Amino acid sequence: MFEIESKSLDEVTFITKKTTININIANAIINAGLAVGEISGPGEFEIGDATIRGIPTESGKTIYDVEIGGVHTGVIGGIEENLDDIVADILCTSSVRAIREIEPKLVVSMGNVDGMVADLKLTARTEKKLKVKNLDSLPSSKEVVVLN
Repeated sequence: MFEIESKSLDEVTFITKKTTININIANAIINAGLAVGEISGPGEFEIGDATIRGIPTESGKTIYDVEIGGVHTGVIGGIEENLDDIVADILCTSSVRAIREIEPKLVVSMGNVDGMVADLKLTARTEKKLKVKNLDSLPSSKEVVVLN
């Protein structure tokens, strides 16, 4: 089980029993309180019970695939490049195009939620934290969640 929080449009925080991982997509920085400090850019990282894959994009930005307990969460913000490299059950984004291409079960809005739900013909619910037990606990049809 893990939780996802977001206190700003550029940041997503993953909380597990072993660790807390903050990803700032605008700066491509991962902060998990590690002795080595912050991690930035592409690469593969094991942090606690999370496996993180930083994927470089054509424009030099980085998008992330975070796998915890068999659940893949894509953290891409508004980036619309290299979408074929992300397979996500949960997608943290502001891009309608990315949602259509990746087809996640759950979307964490990182931008204009009104435009997103209108384009996708969905409704959104607001939560303080998103609690994810396992892959089977995700909704069977696509949902949009706004974290605040």
